[in-house]
Amino acid sequence: MTGLQRTALCLPLLVIPPCTLADIEALDDKSLSQVTGQSGVTIELATRIDLDRFSYIDEGSLSIYDLSLSDPDGSAMDNMELTVDVAGDGEVLEHGFSEMARRANAGQLDTGNPDVADALARYAVGGSFGKQFNAGDAVIHLGPIDSGDPTSLDDYLHSVDFALDIGAVKAEGPVDSTTMFSNIHLEGYLGPTDIVIRNAGDSTRTLANGDTVSDSELQLDTHFEITDGSLDWDVADVILLFNFAAVGIEGLQVHNRWGEDTAGHFGMASATARLSQGTSGRSGHEGLSIHNVEFRADIDMPVFKVGGTSIGTIQFEDFVISNTNMMVYGH
Repeated sequence: MTGLQRTALCLPLLVIPPCTLADIEALDDKSLSQVTGQSGVTIELATRIDLDRFSYIDEGSLSIYDLSLSDPDGSAMDNMELTVDVAGDGEVLEHGFSEMARRANAGQLDTGNPDVADALARYAVGGSFGKQFNAGDAVIHLGPIDSGDPTSLDDYLHSVDFALDIGAVKAEGPVDSTTMFSNIHLEGYLGPTDIVIRNAGDSTRTLANGDTVSDSELQLDTHFEITDGSLDWDVADVILLFNFAAVGIEGLQVHNRWGEDTAGHFGMASATARLSQGTSGRSGHEGLSIHNVEFRADIDMPVFKVGGTSIGTIQFEDFVISNTNMMVYGH
């Protein structure tokens, strides 16, 4: 088998003219370090995802039934563009709302708008627009293919719409099962989303809680808005304090327009997390560290039902989860 592989590899060289071979030179490490794919890869994406059942199984199971992610009309999500790059040292690549900074710099957007001003200050880097990365960082940025009128913020923010449906979330044992949530439906818009794999070798750092984590980590940053949502909250505890059994929510909206810290989010909710290998500072266990977690949103529930009867409206302003770190390991 080895001999066949070597023959196959040699055949293409036999058909190359000798004069061409004479021009081929081996590159040393210094020369190779200068060879970079600076243009990156762009992927235009359309997709619909359907899943009958997803389960985590131990003695019992926790299952998600009948999940679908699509366009609100049921067709594939579209108008999505992924840019994939491996950064050079100090290279500035697309990240977050850097497109808004680019437009502001070109005079297409009003810099008197606090969101636009924040984007310009945050993402303008030495004549480029984005975020500066280290050599070898893998950077994936999701944005729209067509964002409409370049002077319109609404066109950009509403370029990628989606619908998420989940039939039920159940806790299941050998005999009985309990439905925790059911009839989940969410519609809204997906904003700029970034996945970065930081290349930091074997270096580590210690978090404020004492956990030691790798500097080579996966970084997730996303913005989104829920414009209409509904669900039945059958049996579930919230932050181990409140049991919302027999609750129904209609007209759910999740955004970031009401509170004090809204600048830079363009009215969208945001979520951030970092994932890497880690060691707990308390137990010494090694596992998956999920750290620097932050969720920021305003939440509006115009129809809040208990036992099928509306009891009024519930609103959360400046709902923020921050300073959150988790170490996940088996037992």
